[in-house]
Amino acid sequence: MKKDEFWEGVRGGFPIMLAASPFGALFGALAVDNGFTIADAVFMSATVYAGASQMVGIELFGNHVQPWLVVLSVFAVNFRHVLYSASIAKYVRHFTFGQKFLAFFLLVDPQYAETEKRGERGLPITFAWYLGFGLVIYIPWIINTLVGAIFGQMIGDPKAIGLDVLLPVYFMGLVMGFRKRDRFLPIVIVSGLASVAGMHFVGSPWHVSIGALAGIILAACLPPSERAVAPTGVEKEA
Repeated sequence: MKKDEFWEGVRGGFPIMLAASPFGALFGALAVDNGFTIADAVFMSATVYAGASQMVGIELFGNHVQPWLVVLSVFAVNFRHVLYSASIAKYVRHFTFGQKFLAFFLLVDPQYAETEKRGERGLPITFAWYLGFGLVIYIPWIINTLVGAIFGQMIGDPKAIGLDVLLPVYFMGLVMGFRKRDRFLPIVIVSGLASVAGMHFVGSPWHVSIGALAGIILAACLPPSERAVAPTGVEKEA
């Protein structure tokens, strides 16, 4: 493993870690508020490691929903990770089996976004870089979960100070990072409308997968473009 590439990944992931820290603390606080022990909350962050689905999971556990429904709901929220792994497969095919196993475990939203952008720029996706970027987010996520679980009750009602909007704002920021891609606007609009309709007619958390599938179907049906614009603004021949 090359140390320079590892620390390059750490530096790249550090701002994401700072932005994600409130989510980890918020999850720890909400988990304890829904009946989890501190150890349970930390264990879930360490093993599931998927902020949105963790939030869904604790809410369902708190409402005493059947375990099979909790599993299906978490799968619905995390279905996008299947698409993420397929998208970056071309960049990590040189990883060993063990490296791929760890890489896909660390494949959260910012990890996917940065890997995709880096690959489109033609920069090498080395395991050292990938691991550095992933660990600087993963390890503080667990620590912040612990902090939130211990001290979260001092926050009071998260909605009263606006913490409930952090997750939507976070995802909006990730989506807007790809705004210069070809046909970004129609795909996002269709995906958003389908998600709203899914929320209204089917319910949470299935609206997440419904919106994603609608966007995928539209993207597949649209004719190929002559030019594709990368998120960095660098144009590439399609």
